[in-house]
Amino acid sequence: MLELIIIGLNHKTASIEAREKLAFQESEMEKALSQANSLPSLKENMILSTCNRVEVYAISEHAEKGILDLKDFLSRFHNLPLIHFEKNLYFLVGEEAVRHIFRVASSLDSMVVGEPQILGQIKNAYTMATESNTSGVILHRLLHRAFHVAKRVRTETLIGNSAVSISSVAVELAESILGSLEQISVLLIGAGEMCELAARHLVAGGAGKILVTNRTYERAVSLAKEFNGEAVPFDEMGQGMKRADIVISATDAPQYLISHDQVVKVMKERKQRPIFFIDIADPRDIDPEVGDIENAYLYNINDLQDVANKNIKDREKEVQKAEMIVQDEVIKFVHWYQSLEITPTIIALRKKFEEIRKKELEKMVSLHPNFSEKERRSLEALTSAIVNKILHDPLTRLKQKDEEAMSDFYVNSLRALFQLPDHAGVEIKEEE
Repeated sequence: MLELIIIGLNHKTASIEAREKLAFQESEMEKALSQANSLPSLKENMILSTCNRVEVYAISEHAEKGILDLKDFLSRFHNLPLIHFEKNLYFLVGEEAVRHIFRVASSLDSMVVGEPQILGQIKNAYTMATESNTSGVILHRLLHRAFHVAKRVRTETLIGNSAVSISSVAVELAESILGSLEQISVLLIGAGEMCELAARHLVAGGAGKILVTNRTYERAVSLAKEFNGEAVPFDEMGQGMKRADIVISATDAPQYLISHDQVVKVMKERKQRPIFFIDIADPRDIDPEVGDIENAYLYNINDLQDVANKNIKDREKEVQKAEMIVQDEVIKFVHWYQSLEITPTIIALRKKFEEIRKKELEKMVSLHPNFSEKERRSLEALTSAIVNKILHDPLTRLKQKDEEAMSDFYVNSLRALFQLPDHAGVEIKEEE
């Protein structure tokens, strides 16, 4: 039977350096999905790559072979020997894989529990897989149920009442460093979702001045205008840093945007006035050596963990409720998933019995041409009832699926005993 497998690493298993090496840029996602889909052991695949995790979700006929192929794929795609990152990887199969994606979508596995951003990132990953034709009926069902689970968690618990994103934690960190944000100037590098969220939290926190710079100047102007800020041309970023007390950077640039030497020059122009850099990009936008410069203080995603831990404590009871919702939905999905194997067998068995019933009934009717229409209908009803009663107990037992191993045994036994086809050509429909 086809199996769901997940291979990945996240903020719990790998450093930011390790995560950066395996991160997929949006521009290369189509190529990555296509390469993964060409692996003989995989039938479907989707890639989720964020600042805190890189995960590949796949459907494979052989889980062990699929995992081996995916490890090799990650190594080849990133031109990185497996020995450099294998220790950071985790592998999940079947029910545990289902539970994992439901927890991820519900932000129960996030650095900041309750943050809403991960759901949007999963939806984007799913859209890319759909557009690249690498997702099929199982991943389609899995992801839509994951979206449903996330919605249930958000509406049936209070986990999102004071939920915070990485961007808002960054702003909270800035407040803890400088106290009040009033009279403070902040430079945002990037104009994407994370910087937009940061801008919203900065305005809510009373930030004095917001500067925005972006490679596409029009995007910087648009974001700055929305928050009554000021756009700074990308090639004048240094001037922006000269004016700012805090720099928050969140772009998808493949290399450092801010170098050690660049900040040394800025610090001279600032007359060594302290500046705080908060790098929430993946890969990182700011050279780690910037943190070695006097009066320049650098924080990255890993430094947000202390703030995140405080949020986890505040949400413990709601997390327990959320975990119960996840477990309920895992059971429902596994039930549907097993039906991919069981339903065709049930239909094939009924079809075989029905063919035998009709054939024998036709023989009986041909031997007794004087049967009235009423008598024929009575025989039809009688033989149908006999078939239903014969099949009732074994099919009920098959549907119970107390243990997956026994369920497979029953399915295989029925197919062998009654010479049923391996696949009945049955389309498994969505259950809402």
